[in-house]
Amino acid sequence: MQLLNATHLAHSFEYPLFNDINLHLNVHESMAIIGASGSGKSTLLHILSSLLAPKSGLVELFGKDIYALKKEELVKMRRDEIGMVFQSHYLFKGFSAYENLEVAAALSHNRVNDDHLISLGIKDVVHQKVTELSGGQQQRVSIARVLTKKPRLIFADEPTGNLDSETALDVMNLFMEYIRSEEAAMVLVTHEKELAMRCDHVYKLMDMKLEKIK
Repeated sequence: MQLLNATHLAHSFEYPLFNDINLHLNVHESMAIIGASGSGKSTLLHILSSLLAPKSGLVELFGKDIYALKKEELVKMRRDEIGMVFQSHYLFKGFSAYENLEVAAALSHNRVNDDHLISLGIKDVVHQKVTELSGGQQQRVSIARVLTKKPRLIFADEPTGNLDSETALDVMNLFMEYIRSEEAAMVLVTHEKELAMRCDHVYKLMDMKLEKIK
């Protein structure tokens, strides 16, 4: 089952970023996008995940042209079917880590999964205020929050940037376990080639083109 289909994507700001990008992703698959800083990786991820309309091209998620959807339909898709891990955590600072997870659980009618907390090494700190946690701990809370939603598509922008190599590997293992046990898939943007190569498909964005390297 195809969850993502992108065809002939092009985008630019003051200068062209990329053109004629074509991607697709099936259920239980993972895709990594690597490339130099400024190559447009995060912009491409934002386009694929419904946050930024491309200058031209088509993005279909779950068989729907996302940039042709009504606003309320897109909001519902983001809430129910898409999980996003950003470089910034976007946690509610006045809440505890666990309260952040409970908000995600309530919105998606799910429960906080203690196994995820154990796998991410945050089981013992989730009742602390977000502001009392380190940057790496906050990042792991944001990852747990996304998984709590049980999304069909995960879009992750440098999700391991604040983590040591061992913890980063644990996070990747958890992502892979999730997409293979659920009807889900993942698009990952990362600078870490070792982590990228763990994905089913790896692309390099360079010179405005996307080259498949795995």
